[in-house]
Amino acid sequence: MDKKKAEAYRKQLQEKQGELLRLVSRTDQDGREADEEGTQDIADKAANAYTKEFLFHQSNDNRQILMLVNEALDRIKGGTYGICVECHEEVQPKRLEAVPWARHCIECQAKQDEGLL
Repeated sequence: MDKKKAEAYRKQLQEKQGELLRLVSRTDQDGREADEEGTQDIADKAANAYTKEFLFHQSNDNRQILMLVNEALDRIKGGTYGICVECHEEVQPKRLEAVPWARHCIECQAKQDEGLL
């Protein structure tokens, strides 16, 4: 991958990284605030528990994407960005445009989704 394209992806990934850091921080704060709410009855407790579980799940998803974004930025630094971590073939440009933190080419991603990797 040429330096110009890698630089464009680096900027895009850094923007996503900042967005995810803000989301994770906000979700953590919302979870703490849900803990502080005084619950009155069983319905309030159930709604509070559901809110906390939803926020935890959302935060976990964002943290996983953040980890993949950080790994992609490391691959750019290491000169291996755009190369599938499994088969070491080039990741399709359209895939990188859609998911710039993609670790696998389409074929290897399909295998991973099926549990074959």
